[in-house]
Amino acid sequence: MNKTQNETIKVGEINRLLIKRDTDFGFFLEAKDESEILLPNSYIIESQMPMESLLDVFVYTDSEDRIVASTKIPYAKLGEFGYFTAVDYRKIGAFVNWGLPKDLFVPLSQQTERFEVGKKYILRVCLDKQTNRLYGTQKIGKYINRDMKGLFVKKELNGFVIAKTPLGYKVIADNQYEGMLFNNEIYEDIKVGDTKVVYIKKVREDYKLDLTLNPIGKADKVSKSEDIIIKMLQSSGGTLPFTYKSDSEDIRAKFNISKKSFKSTLTKLIESKKIELTESTIELL
Repeated sequence: MNKTQNETIKVGEINRLLIKRDTDFGFFLEAKDESEILLPNSYIIESQMPMESLLDVFVYTDSEDRIVASTKIPYAKLGEFGYFTAVDYRKIGAFVNWGLPKDLFVPLSQQTERFEVGKKYILRVCLDKQTNRLYGTQKIGKYINRDMKGLFVKKELNGFVIAKTPLGYKVIADNQYEGMLFNNEIYEDIKVGDTKVVYIKKVREDYKLDLTLNPIGKADKVSKSEDIIIKMLQSSGGTLPFTYKSDSEDIRAKFNISKKSFKSTLTKLIESKKIELTESTIELL
């Protein structure tokens, strides 16, 4: 986000606004165009929010449809995807918890199935420009970008896991591209609703992406494996009962990497004097 004051107030986004004046109801925050918005008293910590300072807030409409600011950030902002729990269902639609006092509305017209209270759903956060109200939709197909310009093999993206399939996991990358993580390349726990760093393996002709959780290139893979092993050692008191001869299934179960990657990573860590190997253990130096 920009480090300077917002030019205008934008609903559904994080805005950086000037704390302009204090009232009985809260602080009024101002954009560069002099438009104002209320930050209610419930969000104010005066010792951390001096007058004429800049403050980052999320902007949405409250229960009375007034545009207000909040220091709380929802699970997903405008244009982003989230995995939300349904908390209420009415004739006009459903309401889901998205991390703010006012639940996110999902109109009947934006549902592809009947919502059940307590169940979780993948939704995209959208804006009704006529009312300035944010809402959720299950109908995400029209928001998938089919323009593959600027995408290339090895590029790093932010992936949001939206479904499990027989082949693997369906992912929305950078909130706009459809991709797939394949079962035979997943060596860590993964589930619907997870956010993962992913890398492009292939840009397909059907406007979809083949993705991987591992950086592409030997050096990158070793670097990631190094982090995994070091963190495991740190959380285990500096010692683990593994060596070059350890069983491949035990290695995969513990570190979520292949035995080949494990052995090359151990060599790299020994050479960099981060670990030493005994006959039966890895020792953190």
